[in-house]
Amino acid sequence: MGTDAAARDRRARRWAARLALAAATAAALVLLVFAGLSSLVLLGAGAAGLVVTAAGLWWALARRGLLRVLAGTLAVAAPVAVLALYVWAGLLWVVVVSLGLWALALSAGGAALGREARPDRVPEVRAAPPRRPFLIMNPRSGGGKVGAFRLRERAAELGAEVHLLDPARHEDVAALARGAVEAGADLLGVAGGDGTQAKVAQVAADHGVPFLVISAGTRNHFALDLGLDRDDPASCLDALTDGVELRVDLGFVGGRAFVNNASFGTYAAVVQSPAYRDDKVRTILAMLPDLLTHQRGPRLTVRAAGTVVDGPQAVLVSNNPYRMGDPAGLGRREGLASGVLGVIALTVDNAAQAAGILRGRHGRGLTALTAGEVVVDADEPEIQAGVDGEALTLPVPVRCRIRPGALRVRVPRRRPGVPRAKPPMDWRRLRGLALGRERPDAGRGSA
Repeated sequence: MGTDAAARDRRARRWAARLALAAATAAALVLLVFAGLSSLVLLGAGAAGLVVTAAGLWWALARRGLLRVLAGTLAVAAPVAVLALYVWAGLLWVVVVSLGLWALALSAGGAALGREARPDRVPEVRAAPPRRPFLIMNPRSGGGKVGAFRLRERAAELGAEVHLLDPARHEDVAALARGAVEAGADLLGVAGGDGTQAKVAQVAADHGVPFLVISAGTRNHFALDLGLDRDDPASCLDALTDGVELRVDLGFVGGRAFVNNASFGTYAAVVQSPAYRDDKVRTILAMLPDLLTHQRGPRLTVRAAGTVVDGPQAVLVSNNPYRMGDPAGLGRREGLASGVLGVIALTVDNAAQAAGILRGRHGRGLTALTAGEVVVDADEPEIQAGVDGEALTLPVPVRCRIRPGALRVRVPRRRPGVPRAKPPMDWRRLRGLALGRERPDAGRGSA
């Protein structure tokens, strides 16, 4: 960045910090000036409404019959009652204006601090085009993206051998990949869902050949965290002619690889139900009460990084941790080369703990940590798991581990990139920026 551009950037961030502080101050003043002591009642009523709503939702999920109906009614009635209180007091406009100013403060503060949070980029190595690339494509994945984007034809034009999976029969994609490597393939790729990606990625890692991700799945979480274009899967094929190579981690549950995550507990049990595919909502509502109250399913114990979590209803072990501080970035990972697993365990045994989840990662029922190895045990010999969206049944104890830098991923040199996470709001730092007491570049990571 040039000198003039850097100066303009510093000025813009300084004024954004000033706007954030001014808007936050104005939000508080609006409450105090126009509501007076009633402002405390407004804040208390709003907080109480959130707690009652969370408790009502918990009871609605954990109960059946009339109790479920009453709990659902309570969850809806609580916020309505809070709004009615604001209207009755003639202070609804005060709350709306104050919330608007607070939203402006958070937005401006994020703009002021946003450039300071630069995640470390995985080193890129320029790679020569492969001589014998082998690609596996699932024509049903993503609602038919392989056909819609002519992926098979485009890959063939670039010299790749393409195996189109037969929708009428099951094919072992790992065996196909191993056979291709034995026949001389020097790159493996997949146009399909994350579960298929993981199976072929394991073969690529075991044989030391690069792996190509084509974002033709439904959600494409792995492609997103690699910075690929999920709206144009054909652009991923540019890696065959103008590609760079990244070294990323690979997670393992037992002997099976996962590129995203392995889940245990409530979610894994629900999705394995035979009735789930035919009627998802009815199946979830029917199964959740027993699962949440430990009347059905094994009782789990999780051990990771010296921490023991006893009796969680849901556990998610991810290949690198998911973002927790940025609501817009939930479901995304900052990077794929940290060398550690992410662990999120949810334990909610009563309505009070359900309300405590509102505190985010600091809530009593939520455990979030990182570890090189995670052990999931149970009081039954087997537990159900969802591994990159696929249902499995595994013997306990289940050991999850990570192999740092195990996978060579070939990606296009030109790609959108990973969306940057918002930094945590630091009001002390904002004040220093606004007053010019802190150098705006302080704490900035390397690009």
